[in-house]
Amino acid sequence: METSQTPDIVQAMAPTDLRTLLERAQTWPEEAQQELTAIAAEIESELRGGEYPATAEELRIIDAAIASVDLGEVATDADVAAAFAKFRRG
Repeated sequence: METSQTPDIVQAMAPTDLRTLLERAQTWPEEAQQELTAIAAEIESELRGGEYPATAEELRIIDAAIASVDLGEVATDADVAAAFAKFRRG
């Protein structure tokens, strides 16, 4: 791996630091281990210039949004302006 493409945090970590972290991660709860694996896969994909691998849940949300648009369920310009006005006040 070229250092010019290596994130700063990875460059700062010695290989033994990374190994130690991964050993500790084996004691983490399963959900935390899955999250670490997903984050590492995302980083690796970005480094290789690959596409983002959406999760099943993300794909479900995307499909639902597309279905809503197909049914004409879209926000008007006035709806969008009202939403921005509401959140800017808060």
